[in-house]
Amino acid sequence: MQWPPPRLTGTDKKKFFVVGAGLFTGVTVALYPVSVVKTRLQVASKDTLERSVFSVVKGLLKTDGIPGLYKGFGTVITGAIPTRIIFLTALETTKVASFRMVEPFRLSETNQAAIANGIAGMASSFLAQSLFVPIDVVSQKLMVQGYSGHAQYSGGLDVARKVLRSDGIRGLYRGFGLSVMTYVPSNAVWWASYGSSQRYLWRFLGDNNEEDAPSLPKIIFAQATGGIIAGATASCITTPLDTIKTRLQVMGLEKKISVKQVVKDLITEDGWKGVYRGLGPRFFSMSAWGTSMILAYEYLKRLCAKDGGGN
Repeated sequence: MQWPPPRLTGTDKKKFFVVGAGLFTGVTVALYPVSVVKTRLQVASKDTLERSVFSVVKGLLKTDGIPGLYKGFGTVITGAIPTRIIFLTALETTKVASFRMVEPFRLSETNQAAIANGIAGMASSFLAQSLFVPIDVVSQKLMVQGYSGHAQYSGGLDVARKVLRSDGIRGLYRGFGLSVMTYVPSNAVWWASYGSSQRYLWRFLGDNNEEDAPSLPKIIFAQATGGIIAGATASCITTPLDTIKTRLQVMGLEKKISVKQVVKDLITEDGWKGVYRGLGPRFFSMSAWGTSMILAYEYLKRLCAKDGGGN
């Protein structure tokens, strides 16, 4: 899950980025092992012994201890923070231009916001993927090194060097199309589900009095529950694409492989459920990540709001 796009009007942007980088890095540290487990499950072959969450975690701890759960973490954290800053900048810039573009159509305020934010989200997400896919390729190869017959590397630079030697720059962008096809719809589904569940939850909580602000516990409950519902919906719909993308990015260096062959191998090994490998960890990751990001984002908005500024 990519993090929620904040509305930065009336916000101390410098403070937001500095404090936000620390908060989101903390969330990444907490949830990163889930990504490692998910990735390993997705690339496991039919002969791999460790094919459950428990066995993968046990194998990592036995072989490498706690650091085994953080394979590739350095690469991810190095690229994630600048990528998020670029994402936010592109989002805010594109959003302003998008609102100006749809304004002449005299749509309702709700429709204007939906279209403008949709265009901004797609454009900034595409740009973010342009920067993050090489990081994703390198980190995933580090996550699965030594697992299910995959090669060993001395670090992120070693992976990048070998990928460039084998496939050139396009090797670092293996699975780029699938990444875009995975994360853009995933974000759309996540936010649509989150928004719908929020409306239902507020009706369920009976908080229709606009004169009084809802209590903090109610806000946290609604946001956390909405995040879980959104995570479940988005992960169920987009996990097959994520599984195919991961196998394509990780296995491409060892052998030339196509999307068609990836799908065929998954179905041959496990039937149609093969494309849902890693669904459990991905559902947990998307729900926990999205919920944590929203709670952190709301905290940041309050913390970084300028005196007299609005959102």
